[in-house]
Amino acid sequence: MAADVTDAYETLMEFLYRAPIGLAQTSVRGDIEMLNPMSAQLLMPLSPDGGLGNLFTALHTVAPQLPQMVADFNAASGVICESLRVETGEEMRAKGAVQVLSINLMKLNASKLMAVVSDASLEVRREQETLSRGLDRAAHIDNLTDMPNRPAIRKRLQALLDRTPSDLAPGFAVIFMNCDRFKQINDSLGHAVGNQILGMMADRLRSVLRQSNSFNREMEIRPTAARIGGDEFVVIVEGIQRREDVHLVARRVLDVVSEPYAIETHDINCKVSMGVVMGQQLAGNADALLQDASIAMVEAKRAGGSRYAMFDHVMRERAQQRGGMETELRRAFAERELFVMYQPVVDLQTGAAVQRNAGVEALVRWRHPTRGVVPPLEFIGMAEECGLISELGDFVLATACDDFVQWHRELGARAPSKLAVNLSRGQLTDAGAVARIRNILRITGMPAQRLQLEITESLAAQDATIQARLHELKGLGLTLALDDFGTGYSSLACLHLLPVDTVKIDRSFVAQADTSQHHRVLIQATVQVAHSLGMNIVAEGIETHGQEKVVTTLNCDKGQGYLYARPLCNSDLVEWLMAGCD
Repeated sequence: MAADVTDAYETLMEFLYRAPIGLAQTSVRGDIEMLNPMSAQLLMPLSPDGGLGNLFTALHTVAPQLPQMVADFNAASGVICESLRVETGEEMRAKGAVQVLSINLMKLNASKLMAVVSDASLEVRREQETLSRGLDRAAHIDNLTDMPNRPAIRKRLQALLDRTPSDLAPGFAVIFMNCDRFKQINDSLGHAVGNQILGMMADRLRSVLRQSNSFNREMEIRPTAARIGGDEFVVIVEGIQRREDVHLVARRVLDVVSEPYAIETHDINCKVSMGVVMGQQLAGNADALLQDASIAMVEAKRAGGSRYAMFDHVMRERAQQRGGMETELRRAFAERELFVMYQPVVDLQTGAAVQRNAGVEALVRWRHPTRGVVPPLEFIGMAEECGLISELGDFVLATACDDFVQWHRELGARAPSKLAVNLSRGQLTDAGAVARIRNILRITGMPAQRLQLEITESLAAQDATIQARLHELKGLGLTLALDDFGTGYSSLACLHLLPVDTVKIDRSFVAQADTSQHHRVLIQATVQVAHSLGMNIVAEGIETHGQEKVVTTLNCDKGQGYLYARPLCNSDLVEWLMAGCD
């Protein structure tokens, strides 16, 4: 029995002696008591004097903290440090030292330590290679969709552009795709849902592009899709033989990615707009190419969205003009070039004379230093595109509320009874709009019941998110008006579904009220339905006494137009109101 134990012990010692890792037993002061050959091989090149009398001395150059770590370790036994990696210097490596040393130090008892040292150089190199591959992937692959990202698609595009003209046959095209109203989805349903939609959109793109026969059996296209950031995707379509080929691809992609997205209990509509650049139009570098495709995409959005637009060079000129206007518009805020004018609204149902103080509509204007007064149609869209619409809307509302409160202090009963302010699409889809409007009412002292916010018919008839925002606004105590009725998507049959208090009949109907029986019938029907729902009617764009007589006879409650007054500045409005009281 004793012989067996002796044999086992000797076998163990032989194993430890020949182990491919360094093993050393030391005192708590680091004095080496036993070590195997691998320890000597690893430690000797590190020792300043070439000796191995003390572990801490041998490792002092690369791990001077070891003695303090031992002193700070208060337990009777246990691991003092594990897998402590230290790099050796070039001078030590010249003497035979390994590149990276791994040190494990354990306390065996009150007087003894066990050190395990090993060459970690290969392991570190493998980790670095894995990390490098991961970084390379991260540099070229989008994490959310597992698609190529912007740098990857730029590299591919540049490679195509660097080819000679003969190498480019057959041709290729670039499609730049952006989601319509994606910010609204993020704001209303959360970024997690938005990310799910982007992932599903990427899957649909991959699927439809793989099925090249779904475009045309004669086409042999080679499409590549990428997500280049946010809600923007790019598709490179190689193998284009005819211009019609890219139209087929664009139409098919547009149809597939615009189908509703089913997420949990939501059936979400997320339409897209796309810009297309043909290969023969390309010049310059990849960034210029992407810019041209993006410009065409913006044109598609400006045309109403949910469509694609083919790039032409006129678009670039328009984009440059818009870019210049954006810069000027930002300057206009800083230089206080924006101001508010007011167009009166009169009461038509007061007998012989109209009542002048029925209300006013606030209208923003831009006093440009060289172009004069710029109407809102020329810059509201730009304000939405460049993210200034909320700031612009807040400015108009706050200014108008301040003026309204001042009129009531100075004019009393002669002051307008209602203030109307327009809300744009960008404002209504802004998640913070309701809170900011509430704050403006509080700061200015504006009575909520005196404020009427006006929205276009097409905007009011949109999805449930817009409807919910309208109900939130109503909860502030203000009223809502449906502007330009008759030009959008609503119908009289749907009027009861909209949370509005006033319907404003569009000027295009009023303009023909005294000459067209058809238009008179439409106005009369609108008045009857609105009144039956408890809504007021305002006739817009009244310019003649004939038009005034017709809309008054048809029971329109209020009127607005050049017959009474053009938009007026604050002081001119006060004079106009006072003149009506003489």
